[in-house]
Amino acid sequence: MSTPYPFTAIVGQDDLRLGLLLNAVSPAVGGVLVRGEKGTAKSTAVRALAALMPEVSVVPGCRFSCDPVSPDPACPDGPHAETAGVSRAARTVELPVGASEDRLVGALDIERALSEGVKAFEPGLLADAHRGILYVDEVNLLHDHLVDLLLDAAAMGASYVEREGVSVRHAARFLLVGTMNPEEGELRPQLLDRFGLTVEVAASRDTDERVEVVRRRLAYDDDPEGFAARWAAEESALRERIATARALLPRVVLGDGVLRQIAATCAAFEVDGMRADIVMARTATALAAWAGREEVTSDDVRQAALLALPHRRRRNPFDAPGLDEDKLDRTLDEAAGDQEQDSDPGDDDPDPGPDGGGDGGGGGGVPPQADGEDRTPPQGEGGSDDTPSQAPEGKPDAPGRSSGAEQQPVASAEPFRAKMLSVPGLGEGAAGRRSRARTEHGRTTGARRPQGALTKLHLAATVQAAAPHQHARGRSGRGLVVRRDDLRQATREGREGNLVLFVVDASGSMAARQRMSAVKGAVLSLLLDAYQRRDKVGLVTFRGKEAEVALPPTSSVDAAASRLESLPTGGRTPLAAGLLKAHDVLRVERLRDPSRRPLLVVVTDGRATGGPEPVALAGRAGRLHRSEGTASVVVDCESGYVRLGLAGELARELGGTAVTLDELRADSIAGLVKDVTAAGRAA
Repeated sequence: MSTPYPFTAIVGQDDLRLGLLLNAVSPAVGGVLVRGEKGTAKSTAVRALAALMPEVSVVPGCRFSCDPVSPDPACPDGPHAETAGVSRAARTVELPVGASEDRLVGALDIERALSEGVKAFEPGLLADAHRGILYVDEVNLLHDHLVDLLLDAAAMGASYVEREGVSVRHAARFLLVGTMNPEEGELRPQLLDRFGLTVEVAASRDTDERVEVVRRRLAYDDDPEGFAARWAAEESALRERIATARALLPRVVLGDGVLRQIAATCAAFEVDGMRADIVMARTATALAAWAGREEVTSDDVRQAALLALPHRRRRNPFDAPGLDEDKLDRTLDEAAGDQEQDSDPGDDDPDPGPDGGGDGGGGGGVPPQADGEDRTPPQGEGGSDDTPSQAPEGKPDAPGRSSGAEQQPVASAEPFRAKMLSVPGLGEGAAGRRSRARTEHGRTTGARRPQGALTKLHLAATVQAAAPHQHARGRSGRGLVVRRDDLRQATREGREGNLVLFVVDASGSMAARQRMSAVKGAVLSLLLDAYQRRDKVGLVTFRGKEAEVALPPTSSVDAAASRLESLPTGGRTPLAAGLLKAHDVLRVERLRDPSRRPLLVVVTDGRATGGPEPVALAGRAGRLHRSEGTASVVVDCESGYVRLGLAGELARELGGTAVTLDELRADSIAGLVKDVTAAGRAA
């Protein structure tokens, strides 16, 4: 086993270290989500934490790590007789992004269960992580069905394996730690809320600190054992401090005043549900124990809010995480003032003393791990006070405006709930929520012989296959004699995620009538829909003389929204160039991920200018997509009293469908749900 990098040797990253240590002190805090760019010691810190966790006592031979003092009565290896426990280090179990369901929850031998009535169960990663750490690197890339299983286990503290009437249950209480790079996509809100704390990490911009990071890392790589030995004393001291804080934790008092501050803060930031209040209370208590105090202070509440609320106050996927620290301070002060008035209503001019609410430099002082830290307030509250202005559609260009000149980016209109656009046919791509597909989860549509290990038994088909052979197999009792050849795998139909490639017209014809704000709002709405349906997205824009890939296909819808907002307009309309650039992108993606089916969304008024025969070139480019079976939809941005119908012509060349901006709205009477057809339609 390789020597882990010492936790105390990590340079900087105070919030990251504090969040992990608070969970080591109080596992009830609920884990931590580490968000940040690559190469910022996220994984290193998590793996180093395991060496600091106190040892656990387990029943000898139990595969599910039962506590000998109070063993799980439903343990599959039980019941356990009274015996002395065996101490071992707490485990850190890593869940790979591409893990199967059986690897996570465990595998049940269906054949033996049916033929012999034996519950032959092989534990999975959830059993291994019981009473330890479950670490998920790149948690935002985890498949949806694995996320659902994690949610269930985290909520109930147990894992259930149900297979055709045969069930196994075992305890699964673990510290959930996840790391992610936000550029690669966001987490589902349900899983995001399961993490007690979240911390943002970034590489230091201080030269001396960066030099020290490199120096220590090179020293560790040259001699891991020797490097760890040099930090052994610091590691031992930190381990003892964690144990001391754990022992102090039950004696920490959470007073009514700070509890009121917690409730007021959660209400002020409009977080959903009550989990935030509970997590903040547990975090503030852990902070006090970590500092060696038996009473929670206002400073503890403030630090707890900065760790527990940022990921819970996001109102939609495009809001930036973070808290307005000025608003946080005002809320804490007001709650403390209300508490003083309630406790002494006859004092009209109270004189705040050292214990008078925490706004005079008193109270708990600077929270641990934050001494000397330069805290820069997060960037805003995820929105802007500027309201985009839209000129009425259909009016002529303003005098003196040239459609060929480049215009500054305009803000997008307010996004709306978009109609679902889907790819026809039955795919086999990654699990998602857009198009029909054969999946491991969903409604059962038939049965087949298993290819490899049996995962989803089709009971009726299995019995039907075994029934004709019972006499020949010498059946004498009530049980059914089942052999492996009789087993049938259930085929299921669910939904898949697609690659939604946006091709956006940013030419002067789009800006001339000030339509770009509405167009951006529509694309933003489709991006939000793609986020909710677990799609990959890409963005191609065209204007002037060429097209460019503004964003290669990615799972980060936030990145696509950011590129869209900064999109300038102006120049001619090289429609053919945009379609050909999209063809190049899709060709490469088919090689990278052949099972993920693409959906081409072209946002344009259909005009094509610049170069020889621009309309004919655009038609040929459209037919190229059509010949390869690419599902497509054209969002018709044409407006005004006189309509040329060019977008409809382009849709026919692509073999797809044309919809207006109004038809994209889910609440529009004119917007019926449209399945995009890959085959050509009659004009």
